[in-house]
Amino acid sequence: MDQQDLIKEIGHIRSMMEKSSKVLSISGLSGVLIGIYALLGAAAGYVVVYGFDSRFNYRDHYVTEPAVINNLMGIALTVLIASLTTGLWMARKKAKKNRQHIWNPSSKAMLLAMAIPLIAGGLFSLVLLSKGYFSLIGATLLIFYGLSLTSGGIYTFKEVRWLGVLEILLGLFALLFPGYGLWFWAVGFGVLHIIYGFIVHKRYE
Repeated sequence: MDQQDLIKEIGHIRSMMEKSSKVLSISGLSGVLIGIYALLGAAAGYVVVYGFDSRFNYRDHYVTEPAVINNLMGIALTVLIASLTTGLWMARKKAKKNRQHIWNPSSKAMLLAMAIPLIAGGLFSLVLLSKGYFSLIGATLLIFYGLSLTSGGIYTFKEVRWLGVLEILLGLFALLFPGYGLWFWAVGFGVLHIIYGFIVHKRYE
């Protein structure tokens, strides 16, 4: 075996080890679609609060109104369900194409690592909602989502960890501007996801 064959063999072994220890079935295009869903949700949330005919920064309704809260929660839940469905469907499709199993020890470990910050963030956001701290919910969701990505990112592409770091920084920055959570939410869950999705698709797919 010459040096060139040895390098190829080492690369093959490395690839096999990476596939067994990393979740590589995450689709970059699903990140793009999730970002689009978030932007559509943010636009719908803007219409709920500001309406169609309002002048800039003049609200038609206040977030403290029960009907507005219910509509915003409905929009957020719709975006979440659509995002999860799209992510799982495209991951299964990619895993099948690459002859891999989507449900393996690495994916289970990643799910557990991501679930803990997500559940904690969701419960904390509900507490803020019950106490009337509406202006902090957007920042809180960004921070805990970023923590979830950095925790689960060790089991998949490194870009996921960087996305998590950016989400955390954006959430902390959003705390300085209460009342603009919808805009930061659109940037964090929308724009950053689209950029991340294109990068992952270009590099790995």
